[in-house]
Amino acid sequence: MNEQVRKITPVLLAGGAGSRLWPVSRDQLPKQFQPLVGELSTYQQTLKRVGDKSLYDEPLVITNEDFRFFARRQAEEVDLPATVVLEPARRDSAAAMAAAAVLADRREKGSLVLALAADHVVMDEDLFADAVRLGAEAAEQGNIVVFGLTPTEPRTSYGYINAGESLNGNPDLCSVEAFVEKPDEERAVSYVEKGYLWNSGNFLFRSDIMIEELQNYAPDILKAVEAAVENHESDLGFLRLHKESFEASPKNSIDYAVIENTKRMAVVRGHFRWSDIGSWDAIWEIADKHNDRNAIEGQGVLLDSEGCLVHSNGILTTVVGAKDLVVVATKDAVLVTPKDRVQEVKGLVESLKDGDHSLKTERHKRAYRPWGHIEQTDSGPRYRVSHLKVEPGHRISLQQHYHRSEHWIIVRGTATVTIEDETRLLTENESIYIPIGKSHRLANDGQIPLELIEIQTGSYFGEDDIIRLHDDYKRE
Repeated sequence: MNEQVRKITPVLLAGGAGSRLWPVSRDQLPKQFQPLVGELSTYQQTLKRVGDKSLYDEPLVITNEDFRFFARRQAEEVDLPATVVLEPARRDSAAAMAAAAVLADRREKGSLVLALAADHVVMDEDLFADAVRLGAEAAEQGNIVVFGLTPTEPRTSYGYINAGESLNGNPDLCSVEAFVEKPDEERAVSYVEKGYLWNSGNFLFRSDIMIEELQNYAPDILKAVEAAVENHESDLGFLRLHKESFEASPKNSIDYAVIENTKRMAVVRGHFRWSDIGSWDAIWEIADKHNDRNAIEGQGVLLDSEGCLVHSNGILTTVVGAKDLVVVATKDAVLVTPKDRVQEVKGLVESLKDGDHSLKTERHKRAYRPWGHIEQTDSGPRYRVSHLKVEPGHRISLQQHYHRSEHWIIVRGTATVTIEDETRLLTENESIYIPIGKSHRLANDGQIPLELIEIQTGSYFGEDDIIRLHDDYKRE
């Protein structure tokens, strides 16, 4: 294998949802930004996977408006800065892939691009790097390369690849005879018997080749995305694609738009362990097993149980006398389901969205903000208690409320508090009162995180009672 390849531009696709992993994955904080397996989120794990500066350039991250600050902060936490590109509308993976190709081509004509889903898990990073180097050889020759994995069972939730003749004399690099989308069980069994590969859905290509194939098979998508890139804006360090241009793109996946039509495909047979962690049974499969094939993420205790997954965030979760059960507990919701019915969680979430619990599908008790986070701890008819954390160098918007007053009690760090024209410094154990209607702002000018307890009293606590007079993050 040729070890010397041009530097590759990694592109992380990080705008998806993931309702099958509710209640951990929610609309405002989906699975790619959650520590589902290990201490880091899958997004951070993916960033670290492409952190080798001898092989990779600085990554591009394609996500949407709601996740922009979170994507940047999580990249900073693992010391891997990235250019965060904002899609102004959901247009599926073809438009995202087109944006990746066009942006990378602007960096360097015909640059190598590695497009990765930010919500996948790879357990063998050295073997993954070997697969990328092998794929780079075929990509340089004009192929769009996909990574295939040898199936461990006939899964109906994955697509399959029929590998053809070997290329460059390497049995792990082949042409592609056919792609087959998620088959029924009978066909999946036959594909495994015939030696088909699972399609990981990650691609490596030259930017100019992908642009050519988009022009051939999806010219409307390419035209819209090129205009969106040409008219982009730089906003607080984010690259924001032009809204009207991007919205003109048809909705389509890269698989249907290009991959099923192009004659320029090649597949690398990967030897790394991989999962798209699309459901809770997939989490159980890759998690470390304890006694009786039980897997525990977080705070869990099992007694006389076998083949179970307990995933608990911030609350002790116990299981007695169960077999093949999934128990997921967050601070405000619990899921209990047999492992063989986890695919039905998506339908459960849809029913919750139509009922009285729709907010539980959208956000957690802890809500992340550009400046830190806020977590509600108690509430009643005329009060609400929350814990706030403001990161060093950040501040909340200058704002006022017409239906609530606030009390702030500092528990860690030093707060710079402005009320109308007066500014005060508050340290640990000090407090301050903000009357209804008074403009106010909280800032952390220190070197450590600022933490405080906020007690709101009044008749209404909705988001539309936050009147922002000035905001560093340009939120409406």
